[in-house]
Amino acid sequence: MTAALTVARNNFHKNLVEKHTLSLSPDNVASNADSSQRTSVSIALRIAQDLSAQTITAKLKGQRAGKQFEEAVEEFLAETFSFFQSLRPGDWAIENVGGSRAEYQISKYEPYTHLADLASAIKNDRTLASVLGNSYEISPDILILRKPESDETINRDHDLVDATSGQYAVIRMANQERPIVHAIVSCKWTLRSDRAQNARSEALNVIRNRKGRTPHIVVVTGEPSPSRLASLALGTGDIDTVYHFALPELIGAVNETDNDEAISMLHTLVAGKRLRDISDLPLDLAV
Repeated sequence: MTAALTVARNNFHKNLVEKHTLSLSPDNVASNADSSQRTSVSIALRIAQDLSAQTITAKLKGQRAGKQFEEAVEEFLAETFSFFQSLRPGDWAIENVGGSRAEYQISKYEPYTHLADLASAIKNDRTLASVLGNSYEISPDILILRKPESDETINRDHDLVDATSGQYAVIRMANQERPIVHAIVSCKWTLRSDRAQNARSEALNVIRNRKGRTPHIVVVTGEPSPSRLASLALGTGDIDTVYHFALPELIGAVNETDNDEAISMLHTLVAGKRLRDISDLPLDLAV
């Protein structure tokens, strides 16, 4: 019997193929490849073939492909995160907020509710705006949220809290009712240097501007080039881990290139625990 996580991974890839997020051009260039880079084209083609991508006349525009990739990741997480209640019990919600940039979504949730007041102050004070700029801005694609728990739930097995203790803990619904940000997921169908740096800058904003523990900060990408993956994944201190939409397929494709530099770089990323597969993400989020 096929494991539920494997079925979900297969469904994730099927979604990308059926909606032509992942596709091939008539001259065999995959939709996530950089057509100006021979190695990128070669690797992306092998992955696309392994996942049974279809040939279409014209690939999707970048913005549409990015949005569909974001939606596919959201659907995958919605399907799989609930599998691991035994590892991480709780009342969870997964929200795709990437299409709501005009509204400052993260300020609705702990530990970022203070940012709404900060944004309002900056809007009304040009001096403050010139000092802080956009250093407080956080615009995630997907949020994984945990709802606070009632005292009845907390005290289900033992009398743990009462009116005397735990009066400020955000997990307790008696103290506050806003959901708590457990993870922030950024989705990048492909990576260019500016996208990698944007993801890093936003991750640092997440860390600096919290009033509580740091949520998981992860990036999911379909980028085929090991060097571009390295531009985001190497190093520590901002992003937890980068997740590839098809890591085993990527490894197989890179090994077939006979490009020693690409092979070595990919090995470094995987062995160094900086790059994992999309199927690892629900398990890692349960930690």
